[in-house]
Amino acid sequence: MLITMTHASAPELSVLHAVRVSGVADEAAVSRRTGIDLDTASELLGDFEAYGWVTHVEFAGTSGWTLTERGRAQDSRKLGEELDQTGARATVEQAHKEFETLNGRLVRACTDWQLRPVEGDRLTSNDHSDPQWDGRVLDELTAIGAELTRLTGVLASALSRFDGYADRFDAALARGRAGDGRWVTGVGVASCHAVWMELHEDLLSTLGIARGAAEPGSR
Repeated sequence: MLITMTHASAPELSVLHAVRVSGVADEAAVSRRTGIDLDTASELLGDFEAYGWVTHVEFAGTSGWTLTERGRAQDSRKLGEELDQTGARATVEQAHKEFETLNGRLVRACTDWQLRPVEGDRLTSNDHSDPQWDGRVLDELTAIGAELTRLTGVLASALSRFDGYADRFDAALARGRAGDGRWVTGVGVASCHAVWMELHEDLLSTLGIARGAAEPGSR
């Protein structure tokens, strides 16, 4: 089947998959991610809870929805059907191969952001007192971001849900360059690393690849 135009996932799949990629997400986060209005997203999540596909969790002062095993199986089934119906499998497989190459660079850059080896200790934390070291890392992330823009552009031409990753990555990197280092590798915010991890999960789940079966060096 030839791809003639980008495909927008059905609202049910969009909402379910948004929860999977996010790990844990509340109604507002799902609505923002999918572009589906809050009332519809909330209604669908309520339905999914009744089906046993999602469950509501609370921890460390935050709360949201997460997928159950049944929900993960349903998401995987629907993703596979969508991939075959749209004829997008070859596009996503090629993008995944290119992503894995970039992933090695991203992992190294994030490690360099967190650690700055000194003589006698390769695991010394980076205190960000060396602007040249940090500048080199940020420049590498900028180069990776440019490749990400190209890669997700190809993906989004087939499946529209891949649109937005590059913009979110660039927005996080801009905050990092402005002096807030949390936005490079931090947790609890949509940092460069967090956005990258979500895209990785999106690619793996779309292709039905278990994370442990990904290429060596993936993260």
